[in-house]
Amino acid sequence: MRSSGTRQAATEARRAQIASAAIAVLAERGYAETTFEAICERAGLSSKRLITYHFASKDRLLEAVVEQVVADAAAFMRPALDAAAGARAQLEAFIRANLAFVARHPGHVRAVRQIAFNQAPVGGQERDAALARLAGLLADGQRTGAFRAFDPAVMAAALRACLDTMAERVADGLDADACADELVELFDRATRADPSPGRPV
Repeated sequence: MRSSGTRQAATEARRAQIASAAIAVLAERGYAETTFEAICERAGLSSKRLITYHFASKDRLLEAVVEQVVADAAAFMRPALDAAAGARAQLEAFIRANLAFVARHPGHVRAVRQIAFNQAPVGGQERDAALARLAGLLADGQRTGAFRAFDPAVMAAALRACLDTMAERVADGLDADACADELVELFDRATRADPSPGRPV
């Protein structure tokens, strides 16, 4: 008999498999054609009952898609953020790692875009949590004197809006490094305490 831990791991693996297949179908076919049948075909499952066993509705599956995209992005970005020393370096790493992830995983962006364009009511908690973490990074920089005085929540929302807009363009082929260079310079100028030009090496 399987242990409860083994069963849980198998369940999580199956859910991740289905969510990954849903990401691919959303990116390739669009929201309207992302049916359980299409996801089942993409995942190589024998029956869509294997999907409904794990996800009670399409909305719940779309929530899992957003959660998977957020988790994949966080795992991709973490090494760059961990390696950055100081608030200004962390802000730069955050911007560059975001856009590098998009360039490496454009299907993830297209999938989330399809969900958003069709006004599916999912992803709110993940978005709010991500904004709170970014605002926390900015507030930490203010406490150390690296950043000037500003509202961290407003600055976080502005940066997130810029990244989301550029993510669509990068997913469609815009050079991620060039885009990151511009955003890094823009937000370094917007946040830094030192008014002199240029970032520290």
